[in-house]
Amino acid sequence: MVDITEVKLGSIIEFKKPHPCGGKQWNVLRTGIDFKLECVTCKRIIIISRLDVTKRIKKIIEEK
Repeated sequence: MVDITEVKLGSIIEFKKPHPCGGKQWNVLRTGIDFKLECVTCKRIIIISRLDVTKRIKKIIEEK
């Protein structure tokens, strides 16, 4: 399991399941009680709770 406290602004994370566009990688725009993420493939922005991120994250690709 990935330690969610290692995720910083600008990090690239990978989810277990793909986004409908086919991309699995997300750019972290904001952290806190919820995360603001941008899909690397289609540039869609989502806001997702910290609990959901901890369940869905597979690995941290790039740390800033």
